[in-house]
Amino acid sequence: VEAGERFGDVDLTAFALHAQGRALVKQGKVPDGLTLLDEAMVAVVAGELSSPVFTGLIYCSVIDACREVYEWRRGREWTGALAQWCDAQPELVRFTGQCLVHRSEVLQLTGAWPEAIEEARRAGERFAQGPPHPAAPGAFYQQGEMHRLLGGFAAAEEAYRTASRSGGEPQPGLALLRLAQGRTDAAVAAISRSLDATTDPLERARLLPADIEIMLATGDVGAARTAVAELVAIAERFQGGALVAIAAYARAAVDLADGDAPAALIALRRALPVWQQVEAPYEIARLRVLVGSACRALGDDDGAQWEFEAARATFEQLGAAPDLARLDSLTSRRTADRPHGLTPQELRVLRLVSAGGTNKAIAAELVLSERTVDRHVSNILTKLGVPSRAAATAYAYSHQLF
Repeated sequence: VEAGERFGDVDLTAFALHAQGRALVKQGKVPDGLTLLDEAMVAVVAGELSSPVFTGLIYCSVIDACREVYEWRRGREWTGALAQWCDAQPELVRFTGQCLVHRSEVLQLTGAWPEAIEEARRAGERFAQGPPHPAAPGAFYQQGEMHRLLGGFAAAEEAYRTASRSGGEPQPGLALLRLAQGRTDAAVAAISRSLDATTDPLERARLLPADIEIMLATGDVGAARTAVAELVAIAERFQGGALVAIAAYARAAVDLADGDAPAALIALRRALPVWQQVEAPYEIARLRVLVGSACRALGDDDGAQWEFEAARATFEQLGAAPDLARLDSLTSRRTADRPHGLTPQELRVLRLVSAGGTNKAIAAELVLSERTVDRHVSNILTKLGVPSRAAATAYAYSHQLF
């Protein structure tokens, strides 16, 4: 940097600032590193560099750094600037292809999925026009991600295969595809192999959320909790905005699987504002499904229903068919478990009603307000389709509710 400033070499100064910034980010000094990257971008955006190659390299490298530490808001800003620059020089295939991949990722995050898959397709076509490029597999991997999220499993598998043939790593997407296909053993083997071969903490952070999801699907809560601890430690070290939310979501999923719904809700409340600031509808919808599950575990069926409805609306808008299917399974399974429709709290109230308790006595027993008990009793009569407390008691015993 000093040499560039001494000799008035803008290219050298910008490249050195960018290199220092990348190094600091890798060391976990994320705020300092991002500050230097922003400084490097001042000259880049102003068009002060003499070479389009230097300009393109710094653009793409800075965006990669933002992606590494999940600084999506900053990455989205620089991706927009890169897109404008690439439009002015379409002959630079290596940069326009990379730009399209980054743009597809941003569009995916913000919920513009048809546009995201189209940009990923265009990126693959651009890379095909030039010599082999290390970023080319990313175009096909991104295509695979979009197809997987939309439920096009055959197209997703073909895209992941093409990414692998191009020299890329198809994980964690391929492992999540296998999980969605019900091939749990293959999912476990794929994600475990990939984690075993990965030592860089930020690369491991890309894999760990999928590992946690797969471990929970197999019922191995202990392994999932171990992976969560590592993910949380990485998030704390690198101070990445969205990475903190990703880790909080994973922790909530494990807490919920462990039966600790209150702890899950605390973690989810920590994650929600981050995704709201980034404006990531899919991530918010997935979070709402967990919030709904936690509410239901605590007997708050109204809260659960509202969260599930909000998540469903987003999944339908995005076309997230696999998530819709999982949500349908989640809600229908609960209905089958409780055909009477009563919440755990309502069952507790009904048990005390059947024992002859008055609303006042039940309120004291359950540490509730008498008005709350009144509402529970009213809900019980409505759900069971009976006219009186005596009829509700008879229903409970005839249907062996307790």
